[in-house]
Amino acid sequence: MPAKLSVNLNAIAMLRNRRDLPWPDLAHFGRIALTAGASGLTVHPRPDQRHIRFSDLPVLRALIDDAFPEAEFNIEGYPTEEFLALCEATEPEQVTLVPDDPSQATSDHGWDFARHQGFLKTVVARLKGKGMRVSLFADGDGDEQAMALAAQTGADRVELYTGPYGGCYDDPERAAKEIDLLGRTADAAIAHGLAVNAGHDLTVANLPPLALRIPQLAEVSIGHGLTADALEYGMAETVRRFRHACGQKV
Repeated sequence: MPAKLSVNLNAIAMLRNRRDLPWPDLAHFGRIALTAGASGLTVHPRPDQRHIRFSDLPVLRALIDDAFPEAEFNIEGYPTEEFLALCEATEPEQVTLVPDDPSQATSDHGWDFARHQGFLKTVVARLKGKGMRVSLFADGDGDEQAMALAAQTGADRVELYTGPYGGCYDDPERAAKEIDLLGRTADAAIAHGLAVNAGHDLTVANLPPLALRIPQLAEVSIGHGLTADALEYGMAETVRRFRHACGQKV
């Protein structure tokens, strides 16, 4: 099965927040994306609410529940008590845990699974006890032991951090090496019973080689590149282009 596409709305929210105005409207663009065949929506509500606001969560939850019941809501973030409470109130289908410092501009590394093993076990159990699927942000560096430790937390999936791969858009040789590392990481994750997601700096150009190397890829979460393309092609057509890049029939 081709990877599913979850549209990350953070960049649209950041554009909205430049003014004290209600547009661009997240629910409106989420509706366009889901109507065009996206499988879900992703948000990352940071403590400073610099893009996604806490008040966006019930609105997007209602959009999915009322109009797109087969779609999924994915909330990602660092598991503070405040974040976990937001997840429990919103009940997303998937929670993606990232090891971010609040000051970071964006997620840029995976968990140290050896160091945070006990912490993650507790958080994963809490979220799964509420019926949420849990994915853990992971470096795609080929570390097989890290995937064994990730599986021991009880998580359902890992999301491979594809930033280094996305950063070699002008260096095919380096891109091939990054794909190999990501593929080896995915192979190890799958061998330990974890499903595999991916996200960060993915584009219609670099998605097909990644999907070819990781045919079991379950989901990609894409925001920045998708939003940039939407300025040129419109949201609906951009979603179709990314779905095609995932290998879906469009």
